[in-house]
Amino acid sequence: MPYAIGIDYGTQSARAELVDLVDGTIVASAEGGYPHGVMETRLPSGAQLGPGWALQDGRDYWDLLVRLVRRLVAGVDPDAVVGIGLDSTSCSVLPLDAEMEPLSSHPEFEDVPLAHLALWKHHAAQPYADRLTRIAAERGEPFLARYGGRISSEWLIPKIMQVAAEAPDVYRAAHRFSEVADWLCFKLTGTHVKSNVMAGYKSLWEEGTGYPGTDFFAALDPLLENVVAEKLPAPVRTVGGRVGHLSPAVAAELGLTTRTAVAVAQSDACVVPAALGMDQVGQLVMSIGTSTCHLLLGDVQREVPGMCGAVKDGTSPGFVSYELGQAAVGDIFDWFVRTCVPDAVVEQARAAGIGTHELLERQAAALAVGASGLVALDWWNGNRSILVDADLTGVVVGLTLASTPAEIYRALIEATAFGTRTIVETLRESGVPVTELYAAGGIPSKNALLVQVYADVCGMDVLVPALAQSAAYGSALFGAVAAGREAGGFDTVAEATDALGCREFTRYRPREDAVAAYHPLYEIYRELHDLLGAANGPLKRLRAVADAASRPSGTPAYPA
Repeated sequence: MPYAIGIDYGTQSARAELVDLVDGTIVASAEGGYPHGVMETRLPSGAQLGPGWALQDGRDYWDLLVRLVRRLVAGVDPDAVVGIGLDSTSCSVLPLDAEMEPLSSHPEFEDVPLAHLALWKHHAAQPYADRLTRIAAERGEPFLARYGGRISSEWLIPKIMQVAAEAPDVYRAAHRFSEVADWLCFKLTGTHVKSNVMAGYKSLWEEGTGYPGTDFFAALDPLLENVVAEKLPAPVRTVGGRVGHLSPAVAAELGLTTRTAVAVAQSDACVVPAALGMDQVGQLVMSIGTSTCHLLLGDVQREVPGMCGAVKDGTSPGFVSYELGQAAVGDIFDWFVRTCVPDAVVEQARAAGIGTHELLERQAAALAVGASGLVALDWWNGNRSILVDADLTGVVVGLTLASTPAEIYRALIEATAFGTRTIVETLRESGVPVTELYAAGGIPSKNALLVQVYADVCGMDVLVPALAQSAAYGSALFGAVAAGREAGGFDTVAEATDALGCREFTRYRPREDAVAAYHPLYEIYRELHDLLGAANGPLKRLRAVADAASRPSGTPAYPA
C-alpha cells in the first residue's frame, strides 16, 4: 500500500501527515513547534532587535523535519513511503554557507541578526521594498506590473537588500540565499532547485524572462549587481515536479529508503487548492491562520493592484494562479485575547470550561450587525493587499466607555472579512472572476462566527473542508505526484486532485438581512482604508515617529 508524507511549515509550528494514496486516509499525524520560536525582540544571546523584526533559527526546521517524519513512519514499511512533499511560509529566507548550512550556525555570526532566517513577516525591510518599488518605477521595469505596482517587504529581494546594506559581511559570506523550503529539499536530496511558485510570487522571477537584469540590481545597491549569479544560482522547477530522491544518509536518518521521491517545494497556501479538489477557474481559497493567503485559479494573466503576483502553472499546473493576502488575521485575535481581555472574562471562560476565544465568539455571535458602533482596520501587521505597506497599523473606530471585549472581538473579525471583500472586489474590477469561496486552515474549522461573517460580508457561500490540516494533506499529494504512477503515486497534480481531493465540506450561506446590514459598515471601512492608507497619511507618520523612538542605539537609519 503506497503512502506519501506531507509537511507544512507554518509561522509557529510544523504539521506532518502520512497519507494512504489508495483512498486518501490520513494514517498518522504529527506536529511540533520551533525550539527557538519566532525571535521578534531579541536573539537567544540577548542581542536586541529593532521594530518589525521576525527571525528564526533555520536549524529548527531540519531538526523538526527529522523528528516529525520518524514519528510518522514508526511501524510503517519504509518501501511503502513513495514520496515526500513539503511547503513553508514565504518568503522565509536564510543565508547559507558553502556547505549549504545556515550561516547563523557559525560562531562569528550567531549574534548577528541578519545572519538568521528572516521569516515572511520580517517587516524591517520595508524601507528597502519602498526603494525597490521607486527605482523600478523610475526605470520603467516591466516586472512591476506583475506585482500590482508595489513590492512587499515580505519578499526576497528587499530582505537581501537589507542584509547588503546593514550587514555587508553577512552578504559577502553568504554562499546562497534560499527559501527555507527549497533548502529543506536540498537537505533531503542533495540537489538545490527553486520552486517556480516562490520564485514567481516572491523573487521577481518570471518564466521565459527570468530575473531583472544586472543593471537593475546595481541601481538598488552596487553590491547586488551580480546577486542572481552569485547568490541565487539554482534552476527553477515547476511545482508538481521532482527534485530527486532521498540521499542514502538522509534515508537512514529518517527511517526510509532512497526510493522515496521528493517534490519541488511549495508555498504553504499554494498546496491547498489540490487538497480541496479545486479545478475550476474562479475558485478562490482563503488559507486563514496567523495571516491569510488568498489564492485564485484563473485562465488569463491580468494586472491586479496590490497582488503578490500571478504565476502560470503555480498552485495547479494549467492555471494562472493569483496570490493576494492579509498580513494578520489569527495574529490579531490572539493579540487581543493576550493583551486586552480583562481577567474577569478569562475567569468566566474558565468557569464555563471553554477557552477565552470560544467565549468571546459566543458572546460576539449574539450581537446584531452594527450594534456596537465599531469598525476596525485589519492592519496589525501592515497591509499585504491591496496597499502593500508593512508600515500601516491597526485601527478601531467608534470606541466608547461602554464598548465590551465581545464587541471589539467581533469588530476585529469583521475587519478581516472587510479586507477579504476588498481583495475580491479588486480582483473582479481588474477583470478576474471570483465565483466560489473556500476557507481552509485551523481557524475556519473552529470559529463558525468568523466564516459566517465572511459569507455575509462577501455575499457569497463559503465552503469549509473537512480537513484538519489542508496544507499538510496537499503537500502529501504533491509528494505522490513526485513519486509517479509507477511507484504508486500519480503522474499529474490534476490526477491527484481528482482522485484524493477533499469532497466533504460545510457550506455557510450568506444571510440576506446580514448582507444588507454590512453594506454601510463596509463603506465606512473603505473610507478609512483609503484615508488612513495614504502614502504620507497619519498612520505612516505615526509609525515613523515610533520607529525612530524605539530604534536600538547604533542601528543605521533606513535608506531613502
